[in-house]
Amino acid sequence: MTSPERIGPYRIERLLGTGSFATVWLAHDPVLDSRVAIKVLAENWHHDLRVRERFLDEARLLRRLDDERLIRVHAAGELPDGRPYSVMAWADGGSLHERLATGPIPPPVALDLLAEIAAGVAVLHRHGVVHRDLTPGNVLFRSGPDGERVLIADLGLAKALAAASGLTARAGTPGYMAPEQDDPLAVVGTRADVYGLGRLGLRLLAPAADPTGGGDGERVGGRGRGVPPEVVAVLRRATAHRPADRYPDAAAFRLALRHAVTAPDRSVPVASAAGPGGPSPGRAVVGASPGNPRAAPAPAGSPPRRVRARGRPVIRGRLGVLALAVLAFVAAGATGGDDTTGGRDAGSATSGALTVALPPGWRAAGTGWAGRYGADGRLEPALVMSPDPHRWAADPSVPGAFVGLSADIAARSTPAGFVAGRPHAACAAWPVRRTRQAGVEWVVARFTCDEGRPEIVEAAGLAPGRAGLIYVQVTPPANGRADFVDTLLAGVRAR
Repeated sequence: MTSPERIGPYRIERLLGTGSFATVWLAHDPVLDSRVAIKVLAENWHHDLRVRERFLDEARLLRRLDDERLIRVHAAGELPDGRPYSVMAWADGGSLHERLATGPIPPPVALDLLAEIAAGVAVLHRHGVVHRDLTPGNVLFRSGPDGERVLIADLGLAKALAAASGLTARAGTPGYMAPEQDDPLAVVGTRADVYGLGRLGLRLLAPAADPTGGGDGERVGGRGRGVPPEVVAVLRRATAHRPADRYPDAAAFRLALRHAVTAPDRSVPVASAAGPGGPSPGRAVVGASPGNPRAAPAPAGSPPRRVRARGRPVIRGRLGVLALAVLAFVAAGATGGDDTTGGRDAGSATSGALTVALPPGWRAAGTGWAGRYGADGRLEPALVMSPDPHRWAADPSVPGAFVGLSADIAARSTPAGFVAGRPHAACAAWPVRRTRQAGVEWVVARFTCDEGRPEIVEAAGLAPGRAGLIYVQVTPPANGRADFVDTLLAGVRAR
């Protein structure tokens, strides 16, 4: 294949890869002085209007979603011969296919990676989109200041769920494609992607000699691989032949996986990986879901278990300290603003319909939850409370808490689901627990960390009536009482 010198204003450097529908080139953007990947529709599909439209749909979809877990599209254009192209962010870390070709990935790292892939697919599912072609070649890596990030790519077969039926072309890759995708009249939903995630898990955890990871999961749990039987059970359910027997979507699959790898006395508990959505880049946790109701409160004194995998650090979520910094600046736009009252000597602080009792010596700051708006167009209530709210964001030694109230989140998520989307990748997760404080049923996740803040607690509960979901992120005092978090939660009110 002859390499073009230029595509539009971009200078071509080399070929990155070819596929059934497109060719991808590495190019240089002279305006931004950076490298980009340019995806060009293959010549043999140039005159197929259906494939051409599918190619353009992918670019439009990625541009619309614009999520850090998906390949981002910067621009689109058309070659002189009429073939469309899209200009995308360059995944400089290559693909999962390339990494698997170099040898097996250690199980703890593989499980963390699988959770990251599921988090990316969950972004699509939240927007009503099913990928339908989850393969190692469509999982990419991009380096960044906070470590390597997993990206979901190649959405050329993705469609809105409302239109995901009646295809006349086989949509998917054998070995990873759900059985129902062989039926051109079948309605293909999020459970098809769950099947693909299960097959990816089997490939990641099975011996490298088996290209698709084995059909029934037996080889995954073999001697020497160190994979808990709970994980094997999750993968078996995900790859069930009947869609109804699988997890309903990627988020439910991820919750079940995280619970399986942190089950007590198992061989491979791993650190949580970043999840989708929410107010901060660091996200948390393992817990029960409708498809996996087995999470139970941690026994008294039960420590978290962690395995630090040797070998290449495949992915790292952003550290809890960065998540806390974002939350702090989200809420603490001003101290004692128009909608927030309370100070060092006050017993409580208020932001809109949200009121919190302040621990002794703490004060509050904030005028609302940045980026979250209520039906009236105003910011939903939120505040930061700490002995020094403005230092809390940057100083790991300062305790504090972010508290927010959102009717919008309550309409789209449950407390367990919202907390489950907030892992802290550099920390060890304790089992999720539930507690009832001041009439609110709280889902509480605790993380202990080797770096930055020694302890981070994520909690969420539904406020009485229709006030919304209350979200709390706490870094307790180092010498605080054992019941500090529950006492703080008991002081949160929403009207």
